Amino acid sequence: MQTAVVTGASSGIGAATARRLAADGFHVVVAARRQDRLAALAEEIGGRALPLDVTDRDSVATFAAELDACDVLLNNAGGAWGSDSVEGGDPADWQRMYEVNVLGTLHVTQALLPLLRAGGGGTIVNLTSTAAFVNYEGGAGYSAAKHGQHALTETLRLELAGQPVRVIEIQPGMVHTDEFSLNRFRGDSDKAAAVYADVDRPLTAEDVAGVVAMAVAQPLHVNIDQLVLRPLAQAAQHKVHRGRLFEG
Repeated sequence: MQTAVVTGASSGIGAATARRLAADGFHVVVAARRQDRLAALAEEIGGRALPLDVTDRDSVATFAAELDACDVLLNNAGGAWGSDSVEGGDPADWQRMYEVNVLGTLHVTQALLPLLRAGGGGTIVNLTSTAAFVNYEGGAGYSAAKHGQHALTETLRLELAGQPVRVIEIQPGMVHTDEFSLNRFRGDSDKAAAVYADVDRPLTAEDVAGVVAMAVAQPLHVNIDQLVLRPLAQAAQHKVHRGRLFEG
């Protein structure tokens, strides 16, 4: 049985992808800081829960030492904090986003590359965002971090050429999860809800999980370099239809 490691697995896309990969036959190691949620998820899917703070190299090293195999790594841990202008942005928010989205991906990838190279080869999936290539007002800090994560991903693919490790980048658009926008707006539920107001069927965590599973399921010689997914209602970062699209 192959082993998949999912970071940021305590909620949202990470938890949904862990469930999907387990259903597809993987032994899934779920990793995050919130151990109570992880333990319940691991029990549900027959996987293993391990504590992990991707921003702390000691935590990452301890985590990696607990593993004896890794065939698939999903670097999902990330997030956005703040929606201020460049002029009014809080540097602490920018630093937090860079540390989680970029350095977190770096730390975990560096630690698990030896296991990914072992055996018949491995797969790295970095979950970035459409913000990795499109900018928008109020999103500079998050977009800068996701641009950085994209640059890391593209460079890693070049550097691993000739080795049996493929590097996949999944770039979701509007995804409605319980925590992403709520965290971004510092717990303001009204502002978080307004992001998705009247949008007919934004993507769900399960939608993204299905795409990750599809990419991972391809034969190892097939590499999906980049894959963008959006809800039908979102034609572009700045173009969102608000109103009914589907019957029923």
